[in-house]
This record gives sequence, C-alpha cells and structure tokens, in this order.
Amino acid sequence: MTAPPTAHPAPDAGAPSVSRRAFRWTALALTSVLLLTGCSDAGAGRDQLQVVEDPERASAASAPPTTEEPAGRVVPADGDITDVATAHGTLAAAMADEDAVRLYDLEKPGAEARTVSLPGEVTSLTTIEGTVVAAMPDAGAFARIDVGAGEADVVELDGAPAGVAADGDRTLVALRDAKAVQVLDADDRPVRTIRDDLYSADDVLVGDGGAVVLDQLRTAVFSVDLADGTISEGLRAGQGAADATTDEYGRVLVTDARNGALLAFDADPLLLRQRHPVPGGAYGIAYDAKRHVAWITLTERNQVVGYDVRGGQPEEKFRLPTVRQPDSVTVDERTSRVVIGSAAEEGIQVITP
Repeated sequence: MTAPPTAHPAPDAGAPSVSRRAFRWTALALTSVLLLTGCSDAGAGRDQLQVVEDPERASAASAPPTTEEPAGRVVPADGDITDVATAHGTLAAAMADEDAVRLYDLEKPGAEARTVSLPGEVTSLTTIEGTVVAAMPDAGAFARIDVGAGEADVVELDGAPAGVAADGDRTLVALRDAKAVQVLDADDRPVRTIRDDLYSADDVLVGDGGAVVLDQLRTAVFSVDLADGTISEGLRAGQGAADATTDEYGRVLVTDARNGALLAFDADPLLLRQRHPVPGGAYGIAYDAKRHVAWITLTERNQVVGYDVRGGQPEEKFRLPTVRQPDSVTVDERTSRVVIGSAAEEGIQVITP
C-alpha cells in the first residue's frame, strides 16, 4: 500500500493563484486516502478499500417537504424521474417503471414531450458527443438516442450495463453484475471484457489520458488499463460514492453521499486532487464547462449548489431551492441551464442561473 504523492492545483491559466492555505488543505486531504495497487493487503489479510463487512451502495438521503418555491420553472411529470440528460437543446428524462425516454424542448419545456420507446427501464442517461445514451440493465442493453429524430439505436449486451462512456472510437460499458468493463469496437462488437476483483462496476468515465471505473459497493474508483486489459490501482472515494462526471481538466468528479463531499480525481495516474465538504445530502452531479461549475444536488435540503472548481479548492457560486428529492441533475451545454429531476413525483425543474 502506497500513499499518493502531494497534489497540485488543477491547471487553469485564467484562474487566480491558489493561496498557500488552500494548497495545504488539498495536500492534507490526500494524506487520508488509501491507494491500493492490488485489491488486498497480504499482511492484513483483508481488502483495504472495503468500508464495511457487508457493503451496500449509498442511496440519496430522504428529502423533507419543500419549504421554498423552487427556482426557475417546474414542468409536471407523472412519476419519479431516475435520470436526466441534455443534447442539442433537448432534455431527455427517464422515468421509474417506464420503458421509454421522454424528450422535452428546453426552449418550450411546458410543451408536450415526445416519447422514445425502449426495450427496458432506463436507470441512467449520459450525453456522448451530442447523443443521449440510455442504460437499461434489466434489458441487457443500452441505446443511443437521436434527440432530433426521436429514434433509438439499441445495442444488446451479455450483461447489465450501468454506465457508458466513449474512448475515441471505442465504447466502454460498465457491467454492474458482471463486475467488469466491456470494450466495444466502432461497430459495437465486444473486443475485450476487463475484470479484476471489482465488487461492482457502477459507472465508467474517461478522464485525461485514462479510464476510471466507479465501484459503489467498495465506494472506490479504479484505473482501467485498456491496453493491458486490467483493473489497476484503486482509491477510496469517501464513505459512500454515489454519482460521477468529468470536467474540462479531465478530472473525475465524485459525490460522497454518506460523508457529504465532492472529490476530484486525476485519471492518469489516479490521484485525489481535491476533497471538499458538501453538507446536506450531496448526491447527483453535473458539470458546466462554460462556467467551470460543478452542480451538486442536496437531497436533505432540497437544494442544488454550484461550485467553481478551477482553483485549489471549490468555491461556492450558486445555492438554489429545488423540487423535492432532487436525485438527478444535468446541464445544457449551450445555455448553461440546469435541469433537475424529482424522484418524488414533483416534476422537472429548469433553472437559468
């Protein structure tokens, strides 16, 4: 077991210089993280990244009834929203117990939604190069959705996909139950399945120079060596890693739902650069590359908070009231609108910060 090296602030020529105090804080946060080059410590005889004996995935903290009017506009939706994503001015929303994705025009969010039928319930949405990608673990498939045409191209898999990412012309798929990352070629043919003692593969992300798999059961992130076909070093991601995205610096941003924190990891080599406290039930996360802002939902408070992440530590820029149980969030890359989905049947919230 090796301690990670001292961190340096994220590069940004336009950002102000980082204070000595902020740098010391970041470095101190790194010293508390366990770096594992294998999945167990032979001397201790147990997994150093396992938090508890019988791990469970972190869930969103339960939200109280709202006490403030949600910011922006709320569009009704008859059900719990499981995830949201945007592409080309269109919002895609996945609903619980519905084998479809609904598409909304962000310029006219109150207009009737279009529906794209799919072979299974969608548990996660992401946007890859302007295309919304929907993961359907129960159907053993994911779908690329053309939001303009309202059509879906379904890719069947031998496994239950939990997350999808792109690495050049290859597609990476996190197969949760198989505890593996599958690599597909440009024609969506499987060319390699990478596994190495993961507890679960809950998402896969491509940062600057490397791929990272999120293991929510172990509450850790692991580096994926696509060339060698191996899972390499791992880092603890708090006490309850919940959601993840990437920023324009190529870092992987992760929410810690149990401790209430935002963590920023470099992908290659895998290093924790920042750990910032985010009390209030941190859960969903999205990133606005135009404003350099990471948006995090706080389900215990029915709020969403926006942090500028260019400096040595995140700086709060926005704090806004939301619909009840704001489990999911996305950002429209064209307009920086923030869209939040309620998992308590309170609809879709569209905010222009």
